[in-house]
Amino acid sequence: MTQKIVFFDIDGTLLHTGGAGQRALGLALVEGFQVDFPFEGVLTAGRTDRGITDEIFQRHGVENSDANRRRFRDAYLAHLPDALSDSPGRLLPCVRELLEQLAGEKHVTLSLLTGNYAEGAWIKLRHFQLDDYFRRDGLNFKHGGFGDDHAERDDVARFALTTASTYVKRRLAGVDTMVIGDTPADIQCARAIDATAVAVATGTYTVDELRPHAPDHVFEDFSDTDHTTQRILELL
Repeated sequence: MTQKIVFFDIDGTLLHTGGAGQRALGLALVEGFQVDFPFEGVLTAGRTDRGITDEIFQRHGVENSDANRRRFRDAYLAHLPDALSDSPGRLLPCVRELLEQLAGEKHVTLSLLTGNYAEGAWIKLRHFQLDDYFRRDGLNFKHGGFGDDHAERDDVARFALTTASTYVKRRLAGVDTMVIGDTPADIQCARAIDATAVAVATGTYTVDELRPHAPDHVFEDFSDTDHTTQRILELL
């Protein structure tokens, strides 16, 4: 059977951090760049960390240089573990059970397609004990797409498809892949690589708000794990 790749978003899809991500981002901006109220007027749902940083730097007159972006990222990653420990974060309903079932399918490979920095993604997954479902080789994920180098999520998706193709040693087509996420941006980036788009209303968008963006399927949540797994496998 042809190998299939299922790309998961993280925030709002697998887990809620209880505000830890924004708290760590805010501390990095206030301490490193003296930016107060950095998220005022800034949409964060479905966006990449790089894109959010670029907008905040522009709004507050911070030079958008490689050095400043690295300094900000490193400070954010340093604050994130404590922010997670101090926040009321949680796994979303039946996420672990869903990942367990999908991981048991020999023709399915789980991967990530997220706006998080790669190391930020790993810190979050490790905190919620989901890291075993997503493969790392030393310091790097073996495949997936992250928000380190791309401001636009569609570009993250294209990069994710490339890394997954390298991993399975063949050129993957959209028909071989699925993107599961909680925002219209997840649906849009799935379309950018011709992947199956599956939405879940566990983030900031309701089922009725997600449907107009024409996902191939939308779940209220993953609480009916057997049905969710069956539907995902049918769509692959």
